[in-house]
Amino acid sequence: MRAEAFPVDTASAEDRLLRYVGIEGVTGEEAAIAEAIVADLEAIGVPADAIRYDDANSRIPLPTQTGNLIVDLPGTKPGPRLLFSTHLDTVPLCAGVKPSRQGDRIVSDGTTALGGDNRTGCAVLVTLVESLLKNDLPHPPLTLLFTVREESGLHGARELNAADLGGAVMGFNVDGKLASELIVGAVGQENWEAEIVGKAAHAGVAPHKGISATLVGAIALAEAAEAGWFGKVVKDNGHGTSNIGIFGGKNGKPAGDATNVVTDYAYLRGEARAPEAAFAAEIAEGYASAFARARAKVTDDAGETARVDFSHVTAYPPFNLGEDGPVVAHARAAVEALGMTPTCLFSNGGLDANWLVKHGVPAVTIGAGQYEIHTIHEYVDLPEYVKGCRLAVALATLA
Repeated sequence: MRAEAFPVDTASAEDRLLRYVGIEGVTGEEAAIAEAIVADLEAIGVPADAIRYDDANSRIPLPTQTGNLIVDLPGTKPGPRLLFSTHLDTVPLCAGVKPSRQGDRIVSDGTTALGGDNRTGCAVLVTLVESLLKNDLPHPPLTLLFTVREESGLHGARELNAADLGGAVMGFNVDGKLASELIVGAVGQENWEAEIVGKAAHAGVAPHKGISATLVGAIALAEAAEAGWFGKVVKDNGHGTSNIGIFGGKNGKPAGDATNVVTDYAYLRGEARAPEAAFAAEIAEGYASAFARARAKVTDDAGETARVDFSHVTAYPPFNLGEDGPVVAHARAAVEALGMTPTCLFSNGGLDANWLVKHGVPAVTIGAGQYEIHTIHEYVDLPEYVKGCRLAVALATLA
């Protein structure tokens, strides 16, 4: 099938993306980009009563300006409802972005990240609607979902009410690099934290009277590494990864106040990822055991030990759609209809699709030109972005 069967106004699509990346909207501050999207949808013919916000932000444990943006489009041909999703927010490194076009790329000025992750997705979804309405293309009922706070923990997708998706039977999440790459699975993540309460003492006069919280934390990490729970984790019953991200004190301050005082408090936070939820939890429990062993190894002169409070919670569940299910087959057919060769991938990072699948909508993630994301070298490849727009049209219109 020729690409012309899935028409996209390239100039309009590229102009829209350049405008969107210039709208600041770091995670938790998505109101401005959401308003721009609403204005564009109404301008191309979407009725105002088809556009709404949910109240997910009222359940997110971090300040969030707005709920998820949801748009319902009636079908012009029979068929099950399809979901198209993306996220509104960008990483904090995008604050102050000044985008420009250089040939076939959109870039920042080199002092910030660009925010192609995920302004590309926002622009693809609006371009999809423009293409459908402008060309009177037959399509089944569609729901568009623009989530908040994806970058800070997939919060918008997590707190989504599944009933707001209108009974969609399959989904397509725009959040990647190549249109031909179909992400059909991803790991789950367990977040862990440890609070260590030791005992202060003068480090020069009576160090033996103190209990170093710093030392307990350091030994615990060494114990975890020795037991094979740190970094790349490979065990007989599973595999995954883990990391310690924060080792500090109270309220984001350093652990300890001075070199001549035995540190009496430390706070550590890390993560564990695995294709199976149970194994991600097992990695976290490996850290729990390591902290328990470390606690016993650090005492004061009276034999007292520190207090260690360790806990872990699920950040997001894993999923794996395989390569033969209906949603994957539909995505593969759409990629092939555009003359590309589909490749199915499993991601080691979390996506909104993790929660969409949990909510009952099997979702494949597609790409639209994001490169070097979360860095000051980030750029969008415009030809690849247009492929992503055209793929969205194919996904929405193919039988």
